[in-house]
Amino acid sequence: MKVRNIILFASAAAVMSSCGLYNKYERPDVNTQGLVRDTASISDTLAVSDTASFGNLPWRSVFTDPQLQTLIEYALEHNTNMLNAALNVKMVQAQLTAAKLAFVPSFTFSPQGTLSSWDGHTPSKVYSLPVQASWSIDLFGNLLNAKRSAQMQLLATKDYQLVVKTGVISNVANMYYTLMMLDRQLEIVNNMADLTKETWRIMKLRKEMGPVNETAVQSAEANYYSVLSQAADLRRQIRETENSMSLLLGQPAQTIARGKLENQSLPSSFSTGVSISMLNNRPDVHYAEMTLASCFYDVQQARSKFYPNITISGSGAFTNNGTGGIVNPGKWLLSAVGSLTQPIFARGQLIAGLKVAKAQQEQAFNTWQQAVLSAGSEVSNALVLYNSSDEKSKLDGKRVEVLTKNVEMTKELFSSRPNTTYLEIITAESNLLNAQLAKVQDDFYKMQAVVNLYYALGGGRD
Repeated sequence: MKVRNIILFASAAAVMSSCGLYNKYERPDVNTQGLVRDTASISDTLAVSDTASFGNLPWRSVFTDPQLQTLIEYALEHNTNMLNAALNVKMVQAQLTAAKLAFVPSFTFSPQGTLSSWDGHTPSKVYSLPVQASWSIDLFGNLLNAKRSAQMQLLATKDYQLVVKTGVISNVANMYYTLMMLDRQLEIVNNMADLTKETWRIMKLRKEMGPVNETAVQSAEANYYSVLSQAADLRRQIRETENSMSLLLGQPAQTIARGKLENQSLPSSFSTGVSISMLNNRPDVHYAEMTLASCFYDVQQARSKFYPNITISGSGAFTNNGTGGIVNPGKWLLSAVGSLTQPIFARGQLIAGLKVAKAQQEQAFNTWQQAVLSAGSEVSNALVLYNSSDEKSKLDGKRVEVLTKNVEMTKELFSSRPNTTYLEIITAESNLLNAQLAKVQDDFYKMQAVVNLYYALGGGRD
């Protein structure tokens, strides 16, 4: 008899192994070829060989401005999305605990007592103190795959929490640098307002002297008002950005303390890391893979539902109810039952459930593949933004130098040569203002590119 049981158990184990109900998730092949595009070529892809990734740096090593660090720390503690992400982790942890406890027998205790009297006679007292236990034997991996799926969901939720964290850090940094860019542009516009006002004053004086007509004065005045209008627009943008930053910080709209754009120091050389490392370094990419792993175990669980469900139940009761003399009063009554449930008529539902689980697994794989490609695209965009902004900043810097001299020389010529028109002065001032604003914007784009690259490489670690 024992030999027969061993043979039956071994046969069952072989069947289960062949069906793959206990297989563990293994990473499938995903396309990572040419993941990052070369910034210096329009057709080639970057053959990345670095092993140390810029995204692995702690965020405090990248963003060294003390005021910015204070803002990031505050946002990580008070941002609503961060708080909700932490709650999501707690909820999934509770679900995982429930999945683990499914392996433990369930116990119920339901004491009962009865008083009965017939025709006014002395009532009889009957009591029973039963304890019932039920244990599902996970012979076909149903509970195991449910637990593994919950484990993958927990990892995915923690990845999502890191996704939110990385996004908060990047958004705070981008808004902080935006505010400093707007401050610097407003400073330039205010200086230009003083310059155009002086030009207007000179035009009025020259009109009184005769060489300049009223049209020149009106043009100079209009140019001055145009600059003031730009200043008003910049002040509005500053206020709106401060409001957005306050919302990101989880606080009422208020003034944001910040430094100067020209005092900022950010890394200028980057190591993007090997392409395959993005699969683990990017939290959103890893989140997509853990979702795929969870779907893999959901498929396994759907398959296991085709097999029998074996349950062992037992009960014990201390009772004084002796029925037919079988049990003496105040004694224990024990029983044990084994049951096997094999689905028959639910086969259509089980097949449909398996098809749905497989389709969801395919969707999860496609989402993972797209997340990998998106990661490479974001790295490429950040690198090309940094390189192009750096090149433009140098060119605009030279343009500012030339146009500054041009404004000075045009004013000198206007004073010394009657054939120099007022339009040349106004045009020179406008060109200088545009070049100065463009130079500031280029420097900002370089900073934004650093932030975007840090995000694209999965940065945000403590």
